[in-house]
Amino acid sequence: MIDSQSFSWLRRGISEIFPDQADSDHPQENLLKRLIQTDRPLRIKLGIDPTGAEIHLGHSIQFRKLRAFQDAGHKAVVIIGDFTAQIGDPTGKSEVRKQLTPAEVKQNAETYLEQIRPILDFSDEKLEIRYNSEWLSKLDLAQILELLATMTVGQMLAKEGFAERYEQGNPVYLHEFLYPLMQGYDSVAVQSDVELGGTDQKFNIAVGRDLQRHFGQTPQFGLLLPLLLGTDGIQKMSKSLGNYVGLLEDPLTMYSKLEKTPDNLVQQYFELLTSQDLAQLPENPRDRQKLLALDVVTQFRGEAAAQQAQVAAISLTQGGTAQADAVPEFSLAEVNFPAKLFYLLSAAKLCSGSSDARRQIQNGAVRLDGDRISDANLVFETPQDLYDRILQVGKNKFVRFIP
Repeated sequence: MIDSQSFSWLRRGISEIFPDQADSDHPQENLLKRLIQTDRPLRIKLGIDPTGAEIHLGHSIQFRKLRAFQDAGHKAVVIIGDFTAQIGDPTGKSEVRKQLTPAEVKQNAETYLEQIRPILDFSDEKLEIRYNSEWLSKLDLAQILELLATMTVGQMLAKEGFAERYEQGNPVYLHEFLYPLMQGYDSVAVQSDVELGGTDQKFNIAVGRDLQRHFGQTPQFGLLLPLLLGTDGIQKMSKSLGNYVGLLEDPLTMYSKLEKTPDNLVQQYFELLTSQDLAQLPENPRDRQKLLALDVVTQFRGEAAAQQAQVAAISLTQGGTAQADAVPEFSLAEVNFPAKLFYLLSAAKLCSGSSDARRQIQNGAVRLDGDRISDANLVFETPQDLYDRILQVGKNKFVRFIP
């Protein structure tokens, strides 16, 4: 179903394939030979725990790779961790994660699926969506003990995060030890041939291989993708750190953030987030940033919205105002007038709160229709004073006021 040239495309951006492809020429231990010699579509697993409502570009990398396997003729198996999300993956965490309610998990899962629709082929022959409560909720005590007996406490403490917490005297709860085993059992339940994950998931994917072997299945291959650095160019992309590009953000915000991608990240972003030929990228750094922003926004919002965002961003860079159609709207219907500027900035989510709003005004970051505002106590008497006007903070955040 695949040749070596197509395999090179599937390998694009991959940090590691395990078992090591140099270890054996046997098809069961060499992914390329397995892909070439298989007489059926392989089952490519990707598990997601819907612990939050919004996906960012860092999450999208794995879904893009899953789509590449779909395009190569294989079947994507997306596992919604509705059961495991109630525990939360402890990987790399310095403290126990907050447990979610089933209702929270269900709502997050529905939002997740809508956000990945632009990436994956949702046809029945190309995609299988499963919820791991389907099998995990049915395990009895004897089966759970069988899973626990496949690993030692020493092996668990070798997992990233556990040892550090234990040595620092912070609690490590027994239910957290179950997480890698449950994720691994997902691979048994769906009989996966390949599992995708970030580089921080190697331990969990390896547990899946061990459990498949324990239950008499051919162990899956693990394909590890890098963790995308955020727009600050320093730390992993994270909503909590504010260095993210969210898939639910409006086109102009997405474009504006991506257009300012640090030079040291542009090549990696092209490799992981686009299908651009890396040898044919523009030489000028600014042109590369603009192409990156246009490409990514087009993927999630369509070509017209991306081009409109580009025009608006150029206008703002030149000191003008954004085209109204490119800017997210904020209704004034629930705002009580007279209204102070710092309150509006907070209500419209342009600032995190009144203190942040005052600070942004003092720093000269706030504009109304392109004009800088320096009065933190500015008051608008009626909503008509703001209709169809654009309020801006910095270069990335905008709203257009509507009734």
